[in-house]
Amino acid sequence: MSTTLVPFPDVDRLFRSFWDAPATRTATGFAPAADVAREGDDLVARFDLPGVDPDNDVTVEVEGRRLVVRGERRDTREKEGNGRRVREVRYGGFRRVVSLGAPVDPSAVSASYDAGVLTVRVTGAYAGTSPTRIEVSRAA
Repeated sequence: MSTTLVPFPDVDRLFRSFWDAPATRTATGFAPAADVAREGDDLVARFDLPGVDPDNDVTVEVEGRRLVVRGERRDTREKEGNGRRVREVRYGGFRRVVSLGAPVDPSAVSASYDAGVLTVRVTGAYAGTSPTRIEVSRAA
């Protein structure tokens, strides 16, 4: 009987549960590629959304301990004839969820769109999470 040991089970669990949706095609459309990182005390999430109208087709919301980005990439091209076609660009609805360590104030969240990339910044998402050393005193 063989057992597999996971050297860092908490890290493994964190990475497996980080996304609610996979970074591939979903039943409803697609899931855009994302890059989530810590920048100082802020959480910064970048989503690849070329060809998406951020004003009409993207919604960014905070739901308790979750940052939810949803929207739709619409196929606005004219339907082509019966010729051969290779399609690698995915169209349809998408939803990406980033788990936050604690509930955040929605006023601490900002979003901007530039060159096909949606950047969402959660200011102070990591504030107060740095380790603090506690001095150990000796008994007299």
